[in-house]
Amino acid sequence: MKSTFCRAALAALVLFSFGTASADFGVGVKAGTLGLGIEGRWSPIPWFDVRVGGSSYEYDDSGSQAGIGYNGTFSLDNYYATGNFNFPVSPFRLTAGAFSNGNEFSLVSRDTGGANFNIGNDTFSAADVGTLQSVTSFGSTAPYLGVGFDFEAFGKVGLNLDFGVLWQGEPDVTLEATGLASAPPAVQSLLQPALEVERLELEDEMSDFKAWPVVSLAFVYNF
Repeated sequence: MKSTFCRAALAALVLFSFGTASADFGVGVKAGTLGLGIEGRWSPIPWFDVRVGGSSYEYDDSGSQAGIGYNGTFSLDNYYATGNFNFPVSPFRLTAGAFSNGNEFSLVSRDTGGANFNIGNDTFSAADVGTLQSVTSFGSTAPYLGVGFDFEAFGKVGLNLDFGVLWQGEPDVTLEATGLASAPPAVQSLLQPALEVERLELEDEMSDFKAWPVVSLAFVYNF
């Protein structure tokens, strides 16, 4: 999270140097489905502005994926640049841009209390499997398209609403069993292909997140 905010703050500082020299500039804090963040805005010409920022957040959850119970951590980590086309005499705008996308799902199988694991099309003992660990990541660069509404009061403070879609692309999913290396060779020969079947099932479920909905609210100050 620290690196994302440092990048976003540096980008906002660069925009500020342009904004104070030739055009108006604003900075804001925002919250939404991509986490908590900061954003800088520079408007070089009427009806168009450039915005850069970053957002991060991390939260834990638990549930079942591909038939196995997991404890999961979802890490949101993005910084971005967008171009915004503002409609005259209206708060409405169109937004397009690109995100450096570091979003990840990390999953660790819950303790089965010694019960068996159903992996792929086979059943394996908890002692042979150990713990299942999975990481899901997406494309490092993701396009964004959306709409927004910018409201301003007294020419200084404002409220920005954004609605859009971040196209993360197809997921890249890993799945490992910590007990695989120490399992008997006969078990290894069955467990390894079963893990690949399970990984593909998990990948299919994670593909639901390739298009990430973006909704955010920002409070801004215009210089």
